Order: sequence, then C-alpha cells, then structure tokens
Amino acid sequence: MSDLAASYLWLDDQGPAFGSPGLKPRWTSSRKDSVSTAYAASSRVWFTLSHGTLNEIYYPTIDRPQTRDMELLFTDGETFFHEEKRNFTYDFQYIDPHAPAVRVSGSDPQGRYTVTKEFISDPHHPVVLMNVKVTGDEAVLSRLKCYPLLAPHLNGGGAGNSARSIEVAGQRAILAWKGNTSLALGADCGFTRSSCGYVGTSDGYQDLASDMKMDWQFGQALDGNIALMGEIDVASHREFTIAIAFGDGHHAALAGLMQTLSTPYNEHLERFIAQWNRAASPDELAAASTDDGRLMRISHRIVLTHEDKTFSGAFIASASIPWGASKGDDDLGGYHLVWTRDMVQSASALLACGRTDTARRALVYLACTQRPDGSFAQNFWVDGTPYWTGIQLDEVAFPIILAWRLWKVGGLGDFDVFHFVENAAAFLVRYAPVTQQERWEENAGYSPSTLAAVISGLICAADIARAHQSVELASFLETYADWIEANLDTWTTTDDGVLLPDVKRHYMRIRPPAPEDPFYNPQIPIGSIHLSNRGPDERFDFAAREVIDAGFLELVRYGIRRADDPLIVDSLKVVDHCLKIETPYGPCWRRYNHDGYGQKKDGGPYDGYGQGRAWPLLGGERAHYELAAGHDVKPFIRAYEGFSSVGGMLPEQVWDYADIPSEGMYFGKSAGSAQPLVWAHAEYLKLLRSVVDGRVFDRISAVEDRYAKGPEQRSFKSLIEVYQTTRAISSIPAGLMLRILDPVAFRVVYTFDNWATTLHAESRAVGYPGSYADIFTAPEQRGSIIFTLYWPGEDRWLGRNVEVALTPP
Repeated sequence: MSDLAASYLWLDDQGPAFGSPGLKPRWTSSRKDSVSTAYAASSRVWFTLSHGTLNEIYYPTIDRPQTRDMELLFTDGETFFHEEKRNFTYDFQYIDPHAPAVRVSGSDPQGRYTVTKEFISDPHHPVVLMNVKVTGDEAVLSRLKCYPLLAPHLNGGGAGNSARSIEVAGQRAILAWKGNTSLALGADCGFTRSSCGYVGTSDGYQDLASDMKMDWQFGQALDGNIALMGEIDVASHREFTIAIAFGDGHHAALAGLMQTLSTPYNEHLERFIAQWNRAASPDELAAASTDDGRLMRISHRIVLTHEDKTFSGAFIASASIPWGASKGDDDLGGYHLVWTRDMVQSASALLACGRTDTARRALVYLACTQRPDGSFAQNFWVDGTPYWTGIQLDEVAFPIILAWRLWKVGGLGDFDVFHFVENAAAFLVRYAPVTQQERWEENAGYSPSTLAAVISGLICAADIARAHQSVELASFLETYADWIEANLDTWTTTDDGVLLPDVKRHYMRIRPPAPEDPFYNPQIPIGSIHLSNRGPDERFDFAAREVIDAGFLELVRYGIRRADDPLIVDSLKVVDHCLKIETPYGPCWRRYNHDGYGQKKDGGPYDGYGQGRAWPLLGGERAHYELAAGHDVKPFIRAYEGFSSVGGMLPEQVWDYADIPSEGMYFGKSAGSAQPLVWAHAEYLKLLRSVVDGRVFDRISAVEDRYAKGPEQRSFKSLIEVYQTTRAISSIPAGLMLRILDPVAFRVVYTFDNWATTLHAESRAVGYPGSYADIFTAPEQRGSIIFTLYWPGEDRWLGRNVEVALTPP
C-alpha cells in the first residue's frame, strides 16, 4: 500500500521528512475523562478523551487502538505558541445527559481566545468528528492559526506507520497506513498546508515550538513513529470540523472522510444524540444515588460503549492501557481484552438495568468462546484468540451464574444453555477446589472468593440440570458443591492470625497448594505465597496467614454465608485494620496487604512493582455486604461518586496518600492505572439496583436457600471426601464416603484389610463431569483404604496403590 491510486494526488511539498524512525513509541495517559462511540453497530469506531484532548481511537473492533492522541496547537506566528493540553485550562461537559457527546472549552493562559470543541463519531461510519469554535479578541483571531497534531498508532503500535499529504476532491488531507488499515485526516474547510514527520525530530510540534511558524511541509514520512499535522486559518474559519476516518484500505478511509464531511456537523450531532436516547438508562435507579443519577447514567453508557460491534456480546475490561504513557508497542493487551469475570459483571449490571437482551448477547458470545473442555482463556481478544493462559476457576463459574440469572427471568429466548452449563460445571469439578489463579490473577490455591463463585456456579448448574430432567447430574453437582462448602472454612482460614492481635481466626486471601495439590510450586516454602509485584529490596514470600483480602465477602453476596456469621464479622475487623483507607470522599479499600500492583510511593508509574492502591469497586463490594447486614449504604454511594473523574469515569485505583501535584496525584482521585474500569461502573449500577430493591442483586436464591440457614438448620450434611488423581488425599474421617472421580469410565479395586479381601466397583457416568465411584466407610472403622484404578477403555492401570488412612470421626 505504499503507492496511492492515480485518483489521489500526492502532494510532495518539501519531500520526505528527516529523522526516521522517530522516538520510541509510547501510549498516552490511561486516565480517561470519557469513552464514546455511536450507538449504532454500523459505526465501528470508539474514541477516548483525557486532559481535554482526543486520545486512543479504536477501529474496527474495540480491542484495536489505532491512534495515540490528537491535540490542537495554536500560534499567531509571532508572539505565542500554545499546546492545548499543557497551556489551556478546560471545562468538560456532556452535551446531552443520555449520550456520550462531549463538549470541552479551553482558554489560553491570558484569556484572549477560547476554543470550544465537541466530540462525537459519525452515527453510521467509522469516523471521529471534532467540531471546533474559536472566539475571543478579534485582533488575536485575525492572526491565529490552528494545527491539529495527530499521532497514528495503526494496527496497535506506533512503529512502522507511514503517511503522505494528499489532495482528494480538491481538498488537502493526510493519509496514513500500516498493513491493511488506513487513516485519513481532514477538515471540512480543508487544510491550507500539511506535513508528515517523525516524532521527536521532524514532527509539527518541533516545527512550531522552534519559532512559532510552520516552516516544514514534508510530503511523506514512511515506516516510523510519525505525527501528522494540518494547518487551518482561524481568521477565515472561526468554526470548522475535523474528521479522522478509518478503512480497510486507502479508498475506504478517504471515501469515509469525504462522505462524513459532506454532511453538516449538526446533523451528525442530532442523529448521534437521538440514537443514544433510545438506550436511555433506568431512571428508577437515580433515587438511590446522591448525585441525581448523573454517575448512574454515565455508568450505564460506559458499560454499553465497551461492547464490540463486530463480535456482538463481547465486552472488554477498559478502553485504556494502565500507565499508558510509560508503555510501548510491546504492551499489546492493555485492558482492551475480554476477561469473563469482568464481562459477566458488565452483563449482570445491564441485567440489573433491565437490558435482558444485551445480557443474553453476552452469554451467547461466551458460549461461542468456550473451549472444548468447558473452560475459558484467562483473557482473550474479542475474536476469541487467547492472550494470557492462566486457569481461573471463577472465570468458568461466572458464565454459569449469568446463564442461571437469565434463565430465572425468562431471558434466554430460544437459547438452550444446558450443554454450555454442563461443560463449564464439568471443568469446575475436574479442577476445584484449587485454582491456578484467583481473581487478582497472581496466586494458586484455595481462595475464598474463587470458591464462592465455584460453589454458586455448581448449584446454579445443578438447578438448570434438574430442570432439564438430568436428576443424577444435578445431585452429583450439588454433592460436589456441598463438599467444597463443608471444607471451605478449614481450607481458607487461619487459627493463628498475626495481623490483628484480638482476632486469631479469620479468612486469608488464599491458602497455597500443598505438595499433593495441583499447581503446587516446590520453589515456594510450604504454606507460603509469593507476591510478584514487590520492589527489588522488598520481601516476596509471605506466610498465607500474613495476607488478607476481602474476597470472602463474595460468600455473603451469593448467599453461602450470612452477613452476621462470626467468622465474616471477625475477618472484616482484620480487613479494616489492614486495608481500609479514609479518603476525602469516604472509605476505600486496597486489594490485599503487601500488594505491589499500583502507583509507586513517589507517584511514579507502576513498572513491575509499586504500591497497591485503594480500589473504588471494593467499596461497592463492601456496600453490598453492609446492605445485606441491614446497614445504611448512602456513605458508600457518596464515596463512589466522589471517586469519579470530571467526565464520570471510575478508576481502577485511587491515589490514597498525600497529594503530589507534580505527578498529578491527588488524594482520593485517579491513580495511573485503568480509567474507566468497567467492572467498577458495573458494581455501582448493581449497588443502586440493590438499594432500590432492598436486596443484594447478586444474591442467588438457590444458593441462599441451600446454605445461608447455617449447618444446624439444613436438611443435608456433606458426608464425602473426594479423591482425584490430580489431587491426592492421605486420610479421611471414618464414616465418610470416599468419592473417586475421573473424566473417563474406570473400575476401582480396593481393600480394607491389606488385600486379604479384594473388592471392586464400576464407576457411574454423569455426563461431561465424567465418572465417579464411591467407597463407603463406617464410623467405627480404622486402618486404611487401599485402592488402585483400571480404565477399561484404555486397558490401563494406575500402576500404583493409593492408601487413605481412616481417622476417628
């Protein structure tokens, strides 16, 4: 694509730019003030704003950033040169309360002129529009020139981009490309001059900053980190519209540019707003807010804008790259990937807003992304291509829970979820209770938050299975969930806590795998966890009892534990002692003590280590607990709203220490990680719904009915211990039943008397989860069960005996 078609005139001007390939590419600030797109699926372009300027633009899917940023430069050619993001103060507002159409007004330092910009996208085409109005002192405006400066990062990176100045249909514009993706930059008034340069050497900023004049008009800059600049004569055009169009090839981008600019801007704006008003947020939730529903409406839009339009139903975690200004082309993922955990939070929030159809779209997408073994990749691009490869059991359980929720409200339509749910449940049975990674994606073991999701997912799957007349499967899944729930507190608590002297027994963040467990790491001391995000002079290995998070609150959220459970209450005392931060807006909590994923202590960017900061969404999780406990949650809602940016964006983390203005760090406001975090907006929406309904929205009735009454009031008791070849056990209390599980049919050959008597049992198949066989014991029995396994279908023996001691009940 290096040669333009004959119908486009290449403007050679001063020839090729110098300074190839330019500086090493970097992304830009992750602290967005807005994320926007047209509501129509035909407009496959998304854009972000921060610091009053345009940042990343995504095309043709929401996981593919194509630009770094674009800002406006102003000069009178003699006395001043202004860069808007450094020299202007700006005011931000939404043009319509129900649409992500943004108006930004900024003024020069002396107040001589004001620039008002409006940002939308073409309601039907992949074109971003910025309408600009310049007002002020006539003497200044008569000499003023405006220069849009755009940094393409096509196909996800700043290296290897190319551009040329061209003339099309009689107007000067700029065309950039990389691979098969093309970008066209132009204005309805046309550029009087243009230039293509390499960043840091021959770009337009270097040109204007040197003498306040545009001296360079380079006709092309090929294969580098480039910047494009056009000139607009403000004296002749006090209002103009700049367009950035994308296409698969030059002709598509240029035709899109000219087609969009042929329609007056106000017509685009009117249609853009009308489209979004068809997707108005649920007004009844505003009653639970403390800001008259402003953040509610923004949160509703934010969740919707993060759905892809080609891969319908795919929701990414955030249209941002955490600490983007310090990241280069090698950081491919950012947060513009699909995590099933985050995505189910988004879909559930939309379900809380009454958008059943959108939630079903998400579920169908997940069903199409599910792996043959029932699992999901740790995260993946919107086309389903895996990115990271960790196994996270909660990310397998959450889609089951979403399917159950939709089923219960009659929202499945004609979509049959049974096989999808059965397959996911089978994966949970094969791996639970040990997860390779818990929800913070760092450690293996027995996690309270992960097991809360697993138990809930299995009970939801059992409920669906029973409704599909798979009674034996339903009973099997319930029994497995009961076994996990019965052992939950033993696996995930310490009786010798060291974090708060008055509380010895509390939940831990995670108990690491034992040597006989899957994912055991012999390089880590037994009973310890390794924290990877620590500084070079900091301790990395900690005893499990030394680290706590509030993930156990998921047990209350879904209905596995009561809010007044003494172990929950005591664990919260430790959480508040270790993790709670009182900010100017209200309380907020860190993920876990000793966390290193966050802004450095001096305010600098995280680069592999730092200091974990407070997360607003954790305040939402705490608020849900307080609601379940019958307490007032208004202070939590008020704090949540206070953490948002000028554009209503909720950050992943807020700065939780004294202000550092030089680093842009202010107590209680966004730190440098992702903003917006869609999960945080989803949690806020669900919190409002919970308050309006007077009940935790995420509560699962089937789970609550089974477990929340407490062991003494239940009609069942777990009387099994589970053995799998991937998770060995050495003893069980006499009187329990030993259940042996395997993915395929097998025979168990066993003895209670050291092979003086030999017994055997054939396994029973229960669908996707595989097969099981039970060995019964009596309370008075002692000694051991010794067994081995044979797989008839493979004509294969285990090749060893397994001994399980019988201990007193």
